[in-house]
Amino acid sequence: MALLGNYVRKPRLSLIPLCTTLILFVMLPVGCAGSLYGWHVRTNSSPPSPKFNQAVLTQEPVAIFGALAPARLLGSETGLDSILAQVLNTVAPSVKVITQQEAASLINKNVLASEYTRMRNEALQSHLLDGGSLRKLGTAIGTRYVFQPKLIEFMQIMKDRWELPPIALKVSRIRSSIMRLSLQLWDMQTGELIWTSLAETTLESEAVGQDPVYFEDTARLTMASMITDFMNGATISSYGPLNTLIDQVIQIPQPGKR
Repeated sequence: MALLGNYVRKPRLSLIPLCTTLILFVMLPVGCAGSLYGWHVRTNSSPPSPKFNQAVLTQEPVAIFGALAPARLLGSETGLDSILAQVLNTVAPSVKVITQQEAASLINKNVLASEYTRMRNEALQSHLLDGGSLRKLGTAIGTRYVFQPKLIEFMQIMKDRWELPPIALKVSRIRSSIMRLSLQLWDMQTGELIWTSLAETTLESEAVGQDPVYFEDTARLTMASMITDFMNGATISSYGPLNTLIDQVIQIPQPGKR
């Protein structure tokens, strides 16, 4: 009886506080990080044509054509042209831009929609923009230069990182995406391909929520890296969150959001 009297009941470990502690532990690094994501972009860009002076784009505008994509990715490329315009405004604010929306309106106004469509369909096979079509479209738009983006690949992956076995509670998920994108700059008067860039981006985030790594954020980082190559005359480059000018493009305010 004396032994029983000296027995002290040990409190059971509560599962709920443990879950809360683990969740806060997982979320803490995310909240303290300088970037929303862990990301890396590798670019392979050509030197600009020796005949081309980059400063001309601060004096006369460059147009943006709607993005191209292979059949299996059709629809995914929608909006890449608008993202490119926003990225240029952040990374290269001195460059004057004619948006795809403005260009499309001028093309249609000058009854060149069929010409534009034919050129784009042929470009998916030849990887070239027809010189004759470029001259007509350039005259209609009122510019000499045009950017042509193309989506090559995009994949999203989500996997569980930590799970509490008794109740199968997903404490943390790793969300990642891979994007391959190309960007070309064409002279619409001569049909010359002035500059081209190919980039591959890997982007990753770890969090408790269900949200994916968004296509738009991946596209912004990819295009900002290619435009940085263009502005600096770089060829093979690597970019990451320490490149603060590029990193901030994923936080550009969106219409309707505060």
